[in-house]
Amino acid sequence: MKKIFIAFCFIAALFQLARASETKPDFKKDNSRIEFNADWLFARFGRMPDGSIKEEPAGMEKPEFKEEGWRKLDVPHDWGIEGPFRMDLQSTSGKLPWVGIGWYRKHFKVSASNEGKYFFIDFDGAMSYAKVWLNGHYIGEWPYGYSSFRLEMTRYIKFDGDNVIAVRLDNPPNSSRWYPGGGIYRNVWLVKKDSIRFAHWGVFITTPIVSEEKSKVKIKTEIENYSNAAANLIADIEIREPGKKNITASLTKLNINIPAGSEILHEAEIEIPLPKLWSVDHPDLYCAKITLRQSGRIIETSENYFGIRKAEFDPENGFILNGKRVPVLGVCNHHDLGLLGTAVNIYALERQIRILKEMGCNAIRTSHNPPAPELLDLCDKMGMLVLDEAFDCWKREKMQNDYSTLFEKWHKKDIRAMVRRDRNHPCVIMWSTGNEVWEQNDIELSLYLRSLVLAEDSTRPVTVGCNGEESGFNGFQNTLDVFGFNYKTHHYKNFHETSPLKPYIGTETASCVSTFGEYFFPVSDDKSKGFFNYQVSSYDLYAPPWACPPDVEFEAQDKNPSIAGEFVWTGFDYLGEPTPFGEDSMPSRSSYFGIMDLCGLKKDRFYIYQARWKTDLPMAHILPHWNWPERIGLVTPIHVYTSGDESELFLNGKSLGRKIKEQFKYRIRWDDVKYDPGELKVIAYKNGKKWAEDVVKTAGDAYEIRLTAESKKNNADGNGLAFVMIEVIDKKGVMVPAADNLIQFEVRGAGVIAAAGNGDPTNHRIFQSDQYEAFHGRCLLIVKSIKGKQGLISITAKSNGLKNGTLRISTK
Repeated sequence: MKKIFIAFCFIAALFQLARASETKPDFKKDNSRIEFNADWLFARFGRMPDGSIKEEPAGMEKPEFKEEGWRKLDVPHDWGIEGPFRMDLQSTSGKLPWVGIGWYRKHFKVSASNEGKYFFIDFDGAMSYAKVWLNGHYIGEWPYGYSSFRLEMTRYIKFDGDNVIAVRLDNPPNSSRWYPGGGIYRNVWLVKKDSIRFAHWGVFITTPIVSEEKSKVKIKTEIENYSNAAANLIADIEIREPGKKNITASLTKLNINIPAGSEILHEAEIEIPLPKLWSVDHPDLYCAKITLRQSGRIIETSENYFGIRKAEFDPENGFILNGKRVPVLGVCNHHDLGLLGTAVNIYALERQIRILKEMGCNAIRTSHNPPAPELLDLCDKMGMLVLDEAFDCWKREKMQNDYSTLFEKWHKKDIRAMVRRDRNHPCVIMWSTGNEVWEQNDIELSLYLRSLVLAEDSTRPVTVGCNGEESGFNGFQNTLDVFGFNYKTHHYKNFHETSPLKPYIGTETASCVSTFGEYFFPVSDDKSKGFFNYQVSSYDLYAPPWACPPDVEFEAQDKNPSIAGEFVWTGFDYLGEPTPFGEDSMPSRSSYFGIMDLCGLKKDRFYIYQARWKTDLPMAHILPHWNWPERIGLVTPIHVYTSGDESELFLNGKSLGRKIKEQFKYRIRWDDVKYDPGELKVIAYKNGKKWAEDVVKTAGDAYEIRLTAESKKNNADGNGLAFVMIEVIDKKGVMVPAADNLIQFEVRGAGVIAAAGNGDPTNHRIFQSDQYEAFHGRCLLIVKSIKGKQGLISITAKSNGLKNGTLRISTK
C-alpha cells in the first residue's frame, strides 16, 4: 500500500506540473480585456541561433501535440536578443539570430458560465508573419510584425475544457534594414464580449473647438449588434479628470436603436467648461467613460483617455499648439530597447522618455513603423509629441523580403489598424505613410495612401519622410499636408519660396555619428574623418555623406525660421545599421547615430542638444575627457556646449581665454590647447552674468567600482527594472576613462539580472551575461524584479584588483 500511495503522489505531482502552464482567465466584468502574457510555451525551428537547421515538425497547431522540451516563458519575448552575436550574420540587422521560425503555445480554460459570449485574442505586435490556431482550427493571420490585430476565437472555444492557442511566427532573411527582433514581443490580451458591443477601436474622440474658456468634445462610437433581435439601448457618457471622482461633464440617457445583425455610428458632443488643455509642459488628460445599458443591465463600459488640445501646422510659424508656437524638438527612434531587445517594457520606455525630456526633447518619430501602444500612453502622460509612421517602403523594395512583398494585400489593413488604434492619443500630431520610399514621384499612390489615413482620422496632417532631391519640387509635395525633409538643409529656403503655403519639417536630420569616450587626433572638421578601429570620435563633427553634424542643421533652421522643427536621427543607439562600419565582415553590431548609447547613457552630443533645446537651463559641458598621458604638450582641442552666450576656460587655474558664442555657432572652441594633466574648468556666462560651470579632472589609477541606481525603488510586478550605472573610479571618485575591466555581477534577493552591456558597438558578449567589460570606465546593469517578491535587491560588482561596489534597491 505504501508503494501504491507513493506512486499515486508521484502521478498527482506530475499532473500538477502538467497543468502548471494552464491559465484560467479571471473575467471581472461581462465584457473584459485581460492580460494574456503568462505561461506560454516556446520552441524555435528552421534557422537556429547557432546557424544549424532544425526541422519544423508537423502538427504543432493541434491540441494533442506534446510540447516536450519546450521552454516555458512569459511574453513579451524577443527570441533574437538571446543571441549569440555571430560574425557571419548581417551587421545591418545587429548580427543577432532573429531569422527563423518560432512557435508559441498556451493552454487555458474558460468557465462554462461564459457560454454565449464572444471571445477574441488581441496581439499588440508579433514579429512576424503570425498565423494563429485555436484547438487545431486556423483562426487568422497578420504578417506585418508592427501592427496590432484582433482575431475571433468564439467558434472553437471549449468551455470547462483544455484550450490550446498556437502561434507560428516566421522571420525571413533580408526582411529588415535594422534589428526587428523576433517573437510575441508585445502584450497579448484575451477579450470577452457580448453580442452587443463597441466595435474594436470603435470610439473616436476629437476636440473640434478648443479654448481656455470652454471646449467642445465630440465622441463618435461604433456599436455592433450581433444578436438576432433589434436592440434598444441607453448610453451614458461621463468625462472626468483621471484619478478624480468629480464628473467634469456628462450626457445621460441617450437612446440608441440598432437593428439585428448591424452596426451604427453614434455621435455626441459635450461642452467642457474651463478645460485643462493638453500640452508638452502640462499634459492634462481626461477620461470619457461610455456605458451601454439594455433593459437596465450594463452590457458594456468603455473608458477612453484623451486630451483637449488644438494642434496645427502653419507655413510661416511651424507647429502651433493651443495657439502658441511650439518648435518640434524631436528624435527618431527605432523600437528596440537596447540591451533588452524589442520585448516591450513600460519601465524601459518611460526611462527613454525621461532622458529625452531632460535633454529638452519634446517629440518622437516612430521610425519606421507603428509603435507599441504603451509608448503612446506614456507620451500622453509625460507630454511628448509623436509622429506616428506606418511603413519603411511601399511597392518597391529596399530589401528582398521587406514590406514591399506585403504592400498590395495588406497596406489598407495596416494603415487602418494604426490610425484607428492611435487616433485618440493627444500626443499624436501627425501621421506618416512612409520613409524614404522609392516612389517619391508617384503622386497618385501618395494621394491614395493619404486618403486611407484621412478616412479614419481627418483631424491630423499626413507626411512622408522624403530624401529625394526633387520630391519637394516635382509635385509630390502637394500630396502631403506637411512636407517632410530627410537631410535636405540646402532645400529649406527654396522650398519655402516655391511652396509658401506648405508647412515643412525635418523628419530626419543630422545623423551625426559618435562613440562614447572615443576621441581621435588631430581633430578635423571634415565630416568624413574621425573614424578609426570601428569607432567614431566623439567630437560630434562626423557624419556619413548624406548627413551632417548638429551645428549644420541648427544653422539651417535658424536661417529658415518657418520650419516646424526636426526629428534627429536618432535619440538612442539601436541594434543594427552600424554606419559607417556596416559591412558584414566588420564586427560592429549596433549603430553610432544615437545621442545616447545602446545602454541609454549620454554621449557628449546630449549636451549640444540640451544647450540648444533648454536655453533657460544653466548648463555647460566640456569635452573631451582629460586623461591623455601620451599627449603631454600636444594640442588637444577643447569644445564646450553651453546654454550661455560666452565662456571662459581654465586649465589648472590658468585662464585660456573668454570667448563669445558667435552667431550661427553652437559650440565654443579652444583648438590650440596643449595637454597638461590636472583640471579643466569652464565658467559660462549669459547676458554678462555667471550662468553655469563644468569641471573635468584627470583621473588616477583605477581603484574602486561605484554603483549608482537611477532609482532606488522598484516595482515587484515582475516587469519592474532597475538601471544601475557601473563606474570604475580612482581614489578621489573620478571615473577612469581608460578603464576596461571585466566586471562580475551578483544579484540576490527580490531581483534577477535582465541585461548588462556598455556603449561599445563592437562588443559581442551577450546581454544576459552576469559579467561585462567596462567601456571607457562605465557599463550598465539592468535588474528585473521577481513578480510578487517584495523586499531588497542586493547588488555586488567585482573585478580583479578593484574594491567591490555594492548597492541595495527596494521592491514593492
